[in-house]
Amino acid sequence: MLERFKVPANEQVHVAEESLRHTVTSIFERVGLSRTDAMESSDVLVTADLRGVESHGVSNMLRRYVEFYQDEVLNPLGKLTIISDTPSAATVDADRALGITVGRRAMEIAIDKARKTGVGAVTMFNSGHMGALGHYAMIAVQNNMIGFASTAAGTGVVPTFASEPRFGTNPFAFAAPTRNEAPILFDVATTAVAGNKLELARRLKASLLPGWISDLDGTPITQETDARDKGEYYQLPIGGSRESGSHKGYGLALMVEVLGSMLSGSKSGMIKDESDWIGSKSFFTAYNIEAFTNMDEFMTNIDEMLVHLTETKPSPGNERVLYPGLIEHEEFQKRVIEGIPLHTEVIDWFDQITKELALDPLELLND
Repeated sequence: MLERFKVPANEQVHVAEESLRHTVTSIFERVGLSRTDAMESSDVLVTADLRGVESHGVSNMLRRYVEFYQDEVLNPLGKLTIISDTPSAATVDADRALGITVGRRAMEIAIDKARKTGVGAVTMFNSGHMGALGHYAMIAVQNNMIGFASTAAGTGVVPTFASEPRFGTNPFAFAAPTRNEAPILFDVATTAVAGNKLELARRLKASLLPGWISDLDGTPITQETDARDKGEYYQLPIGGSRESGSHKGYGLALMVEVLGSMLSGSKSGMIKDESDWIGSKSFFTAYNIEAFTNMDEFMTNIDEMLVHLTETKPSPGNERVLYPGLIEHEEFQKRVIEGIPLHTEVIDWFDQITKELALDPLELLND
C-alpha cells in the first residue's frame, strides 16, 4: 500500500489479531448474525488488516456494516439460495446478506464443481458489500486451485469521455498457488484508486494524485489535490484519462459488470428501478490445476518464474522487484507477531460502539 495511506507511527495503536477477531465477532453477533456468520465476517475483515489492506479492514468497513444492519438495509439471517445449477456453473441469490458473510460459500460451490469438472463458476446477486475480493480467490488457492472473483456494485465512476457516473469501482482478484514462494494475489479495483482508499485519505488528510478523481462534470483532475468529501467528485477508471489509457480501466469495469450482473440475470447497477437497493453482483471461478496439467510441474514452473522475477535487477532508486501478493504475504507474517496498527480515530469508534452495544472494550497491545 502506498505510504500516503498508511497510519502515521504517532497515530497508531496496536491490537493483537485474537483480540480484534473477538471484538469484531462480538459486534457482528450483537447486530443479529449467528455465531458462525459473525466469525466468517470477522475473518474477512481481520485477514485484510493482517495483510496490510487497511482500506478493506475494520477501519473503513465495520462501521458501515453496523449501520447497514441497524438501518435494516441488510438481512443478518440471509442465506444463499441456488437459482440455477449445472455440473460446472451455478447462480445463487444472497438474500440481502452481507457479501463477506456468504462469499466463502459461493466460492466453495465453485471449488466443488471444479473438483468434478475442472472449472467451476458461480454468479451471486442480491448481496451486500463483498469486502476484499482477494479473500475469496485465496480460498481456491488453499484448495490448490487458481481462483478468480469479481464484483459489480455502485455508480460512482465515470466512463471515459463521460460526464456522469455509471459504474462502481468493480474490482476483481486473481490468485494462484505456489510451492515455496508467496502465492500470487492480484486484487485491484478497475479505478485509478480504490474507493475505500479515498476514505483512508480523508482520515489521514493525505493528498490525492493526478488522475485519480474528476470534477462533477467528468473532467479529470490532473494535478495533486486535497482529499474531497463524498459528493464532491467522481472516480476515474484505471489510467485516469484517455491519453493515459483510461479506456482500459473502463473496459475492465464493463467486463466485471457483465460477469456479475448480466450473467446472474440481473440489471446493471446503472439501470435504476423502483427499489433503492442495488446490491452487489459477483462472479467466482475456481480452476482445478490437475484438470489442465501435472500439479508438481505447475508448482515447479510457477515458483521458478516468481524467483526469476524477484531476482530481477531493480531500476535505479528501487530496492527490489516484487509481484502481486508478496508484500501482503510478508506483512501478514509481521502483523501476526507484532499486532495490527489501527488509527486512533478507529480506536475511538471501537470505544463508542462497544459501549453502545454493551460489549467489553477492544483490548489494546499498547495498554
